[in-house]
Amino acid sequence: MLTRRLFLVSGTAALLAGCANSQRQLPVGVQANPNAKRIDPEYLTMYRAMPEEKFPIPAVDLKDIDPVYFRQLVDYTAPEPVGTIIVDTPNRFLYLTMEGGKAMRYGVGIGRAGFEWGGAARIAYKREWPTWTPPAEMIERQPELEEFRNGMAPGIENPLGARALYIFEGGRDTLYRVHGTAETWSIGKAVSSGCVRLLNQDIIDLYNRVPNNTRIVVRQT
Repeated sequence: MLTRRLFLVSGTAALLAGCANSQRQLPVGVQANPNAKRIDPEYLTMYRAMPEEKFPIPAVDLKDIDPVYFRQLVDYTAPEPVGTIIVDTPNRFLYLTMEGGKAMRYGVGIGRAGFEWGGAARIAYKREWPTWTPPAEMIERQPELEEFRNGMAPGIENPLGARALYIFEGGRDTLYRVHGTAETWSIGKAVSSGCVRLLNQDIIDLYNRVPNNTRIVVRQT
C-alpha cells in the first residue's frame, strides 16, 4: 500500500546513514575529480537542447549536477521482473529493470520531509506536456496556488515538466507522479511534495521505454 508518513527523527538518521554508506558508481568516461571540467561528449549529447519539443527544452548545464546522477546503464539485480520501475529513495535513483541483470538508472529528486511514501503500485497512464493541478491540501498550505486550482497550462515552467507518469493503486489515483523538471539543482535532493522528479531529458527517455500499467516500487530503505 502506498502511504504518506510523517518524517520522524529516527527516519532522518537512517536516511542520512543510508546516503553516507552508499557506494556510488561514476558513469564511464566521467572523471572522479570534482574540479574536472571535461564532460564526456556522450553526456553532452544525452542532455542536449531539444528544440523539436512542443515547448523547446534547453540543454542541461551538467556542471550543476553530480555526475553520479547522469543517466547510465548499470548492473542491477532485483527480485522484481524486467520492466519494473524501482525508486531507491535514500540514494536518489530510479531504476528501470532490464534483461541480463541490467537496469537503466536515472538521478531523481524525491519528496521532502513529511511527504515520504513507499510501496508498490502501477503507472496507470502517461501524458506528454501535462497540465498540473495542485491538490486541495497543497493549495491550503500554499494559498498563492489558488489560481491553479483548475490546472496550470503545460509549458517549460509547469512543475510536471515535459512528461508525467501517473501512479495508481488499484483504481485509485495516489496523486503521486513521476515527472520532469527544469530545476536541475533539485536532482539528488529531497524537495518535492512526494513526487519523483527527473531531468526533462531523462523523463522523456523513461516515458519512451515504459508502457501503461508498468509496475512501480518505491523503496524508503
